[in-house]
Formats: sequence, structure tokens, C-alpha cells
Amino acid sequence: MKLWRFLKYERSYMLLCAATFGLVMLIGYTEPGNRLHAENLIYLLVLQLLLMAAFFGYRYYRNTLAIRMMREEDGEPLSLEAEACQQVIQEMERAHIRALNEVHARQKEYYDFIVSWFHEVKTPISVIRLMQQTEVDARSLEEQVTRIEQYVDQALYYAKLDSFNQDYELVNCDLEPLVKAAVKSSSKAFIAKKIRLSLDIGSTIVQSDSKWLYYIIGQLLSNGLKYTPAQGEISIAARTNDREKLLIVRDTGIGIEPRDLPRIFNRGFTGTNGRIHMKSTGMGLYLAQELSKRLGHYITCVSEAGRFTEMTVHFPRSHDPYRETLQHAPFGSDGSSNERSSPGD
Repeated sequence: MKLWRFLKYERSYMLLCAATFGLVMLIGYTEPGNRLHAENLIYLLVLQLLLMAAFFGYRYYRNTLAIRMMREEDGEPLSLEAEACQQVIQEMERAHIRALNEVHARQKEYYDFIVSWFHEVKTPISVIRLMQQTEVDARSLEEQVTRIEQYVDQALYYAKLDSFNQDYELVNCDLEPLVKAAVKSSSKAFIAKKIRLSLDIGSTIVQSDSKWLYYIIGQLLSNGLKYTPAQGEISIAARTNDREKLLIVRDTGIGIEPRDLPRIFNRGFTGTNGRIHMKSTGMGLYLAQELSKRLGHYITCVSEAGRFTEMTVHFPRSHDPYRETLQHAPFGSDGSSNERSSPGD
């Protein structure tokens, strides 16, 4: 079967040999005074067939050898077409390997997040169970339930990142009610830690998805509350310039170490604060940044250790979030998304 398939692909060479032999015979036959005898014609025909058999035998050997050596590095193509196909196949193999590596990396990242999430959510559950054995404090109970809700929301939004384009709607959103709703949901934390709040929002319209933007604002506010000590202050302000609109969340918390600042939006990065002050999954700011980028925004941060942290959500005026959302690739290979480190860069 392989031989017949070989002859099928070699028919152009066979036709060329037959045409060449026929042309030589025709020239010899039409040449005046030169007539081929039957014996000579048979001799030439047999010689031609032997040469063709040797040629195609060698071609068959080279083809079968090339097929066997196809997966070897020293395998040589037999034609320009074969060389081009080999290059295409090699590029496809490299792309396939890259895609597999990305899938494996994402699976590992998802597994690491789930393991970390389980450890995190067990803490408030354990506290609640301890309360059942002692005196239940309503405020503490509410705090632990809120923590569980936040962890559940975080896992839910993380799971939805890959299918983000199926669950968003870009509309004109007013920042003022979104910020006030986020503050209201965190009011118990403000009261418990006696943190002052300063609002300077006003009616500021941006193009975004209200549900996702509300989560982003809530995450920035939650992060500020987490690292701001009692009697501290959090201020939220909206600003507008010729290029963009800004939502600025500033706290008088413990700040961020300079060495940690470039990586705070990386997936799973907890930094010095996350390791020393409390356990952290390192997913909050990553999710906020990723959701912002998919909506056509981005977040920057400036901070000074021991003094303040200022998170800024940028809403560029000349940005087309719908087009870039369609072009956005899910999850970078390294998870890095802190492309800028200061507002307005």
C-alpha cells in the first residue's frame, strides 16, 4: 500500500521520464537516414526502464528514510514543500507546548489559590465555632461572617475571570452611589476601628460595569481598612483632568515597603505586610487590577511605609474598553499587571 501511494505522488516524475524517452525516440525516428531497429528500440526501452527503476528505488528509499527520521532533529526534508511543512509543524508544536505550559501554570495557580482560600476561610469558621462554646459576641460574629462573605466573593470573581466577556455590560456609572454603597457595606469595620472617613466624590460619570466596578471599589476600601490602625483615616476622592477621570482611595495605614510596591498587583503576592500582620491570599489587588483592565481602566499605587497608601483607579477618556476587552488574553504567564507605579504616568 505504501508503494502504491508513493507511485501516486511520483507520477509527475514518471510522466516526465516517459515524455523525455518518447521525445528522444521521435527525434531519432524523424532524423533522415537514421532508422532505429527493433532490437535497438527494445534495448533503449529496457535501459530507460532500468534507469527509472533505479531512480524511483532511490527516491522510495529516501522517502521512507525521511518518514522514519521525521521526528529526529537531523531529519532532512526532500523538497521545498516538505521543508515548509516541517517548519509549520515545528511552529505548531512550539505553540502547542506554550499553550500546554500556560494551561498547567493556570491550573497550578488555581490550585494554589484554592488551597490558600481554604486555609483563609477556615479561620473565621473556627472563630465562630469557638464562640459557640463560649459567649457569642454579636459584633465579633458579624465580623467573621463578613470575612467569610468576602472570601466567597473573592473566589467567585476569580472563577469568573476566564468568562468575563460573557458577564459584563458597559454603561455610564456614577461613582458617588457606588462609593457610598461600598462604604456602607464596610460601615461596621469603620465603627469598630474608629476610622474617620472623608468623601469628596460628587456626581462623577464613568463608563464601566457597575457590578464589577463596585467590587473593585470594595476591594480597595477593604484593603485600606485591613492595614489602617484604629483612629486612622481613609479618604475617597474623585478628580477629573483633560486625559482621564480618577478615583483616589487614600489611607493613613502602615504603607507598603518600596521593594514590595512594584509587585503588589501580581497574582498571589502577599508582601511584607501580608506575612507579618495577617495571612493573605494575595489575590485581592490582583483581581481588582485584572477586572479594571478588562473594563478599560487600570489601578496605580503610591505609598510610603509607615505613613500612607494611595490607590488610584484611572478612567482614560480616549480609551475604547470594548475593543481591548475583546483582545485581552486571560491571565498573563507571570501574573504581573502592575504596569505603572504612580498615578498619571
